[in-house]
Amino acid sequence: MDLRIMGFDSPLLNSLQHMMDLSDDTEKIPNAPSKVYMRDAKAMAATPADIKEYPKSYVFIVDMPGLKSGDIKVQVEDDNMLLISGERKGEEEKEGAKYVRMERRVGKFMRKFALPENANADAISAICQDGVLTVTVEKLPPPEPKKPKTIEVKIA
Repeated sequence: MDLRIMGFDSPLLNSLQHMMDLSDDTEKIPNAPSKVYMRDAKAMAATPADIKEYPKSYVFIVDMPGLKSGDIKVQVEDDNMLLISGERKGEEEKEGAKYVRMERRVGKFMRKFALPENANADAISAICQDGVLTVTVEKLPPPEPKKPKTIEVKIA
């Protein structure tokens, strides 16, 4: 049930609604996804990214407004999975102030990208400037074409 439909639209009720969405109902259904999986799936869906390919690199661009470099983690898992994660913390409420509307997302975020075979997992750089994270993954040089091997023919 969505509390906003009933005319209740406050940050507290929205938080309660979010908590109800992650209730234990999934544990009663066999083979249902876990709460952790559902939380991670929501975090991934809420973190949009652009990916560009250049002749010598791949570039991943993710908006990270208001985050410091210490709030963002860039990792490579299993040699081919780029993982961008972190957490956006909410502001502490000041005495006498209350939210009238709260739309900016707070909490954990995560995105995973399977790197192409020609991505060099050892040559990755990440820069966060003006709220935009740019992760550059260099490409491996193309393999050298195999030269024909000449076999000496012996007389028997």
